[in-house]
Amino acid sequence: MRYKLTLEYDGSPFIGWQKQAGQLSVQGVLETALKTYLRKTTAVCGSGRTDAGVHALGQVAHFDCDKKLDTRKAQYSLNALMRPNPVVIRKIETVDEDFHARFSAKQRTYLYRIQNTTFPPALNTGRVWHVNQPLDVDKMNEAAKLLIGKHDFSTFRAANCQAKSPIKTLDEIKMARVDEEVHITVSARSFLYHQVRNFAGALVNVGVGTWSVADFKKAFLACDRTKGAITAPAEGLYFMKVEY
Repeated sequence: MRYKLTLEYDGSPFIGWQKQAGQLSVQGVLETALKTYLRKTTAVCGSGRTDAGVHALGQVAHFDCDKKLDTRKAQYSLNALMRPNPVVIRKIETVDEDFHARFSAKQRTYLYRIQNTTFPPALNTGRVWHVNQPLDVDKMNEAAKLLIGKHDFSTFRAANCQAKSPIKTLDEIKMARVDEEVHITVSARSFLYHQVRNFAGALVNVGVGTWSVADFKKAFLACDRTKGAITAPAEGLYFMKVEY
């Protein structure tokens, strides 16, 4: 039997999704709970590898089990076993054996949260990027439209990205002001390493007036990471959902 998990987690204490020996990871916490519950070592495959400090509201993973589980009971038990680590299984579903959390994905959506206030956050510390200069969301949206479609995204690709090609297709990117925050929502089938955070860094340059839209376009078309802006902090990024 193959089971699909939808997960929520606070990425603050973790080195990221992927397990590494001797370090706290989301995958490691989940596999430890499964080993206790199923009484055997069980591998978990995630839909995407979030970095250290990145959060998730809709990460998806799957695992195989040689027996039929009561999914509701398993959800309660696994959530209890993972405490006090900030990981929660929101849903467990039985799926066909050809379902794959990573390779069956058609679209992934990320949210980047910027708190645009004079003073830094108290309650949102570690969950937003604080930018104290006023952001021009209209200008940011104008620049972001240039990114939609199939392009060479080398300017927004981390130096240590392991993807074979910098060419990706961006389905959607949009900015919206939500109370005191600016939200950047991005959707594509797959992303380069740090691509969304590098988008955010460059778009904030436009929002505060450091770059014009023309400057943003020039940096983008240069296809050169050294022409880009800073990489926005991990704590503002959220893995929101996966479409299959």
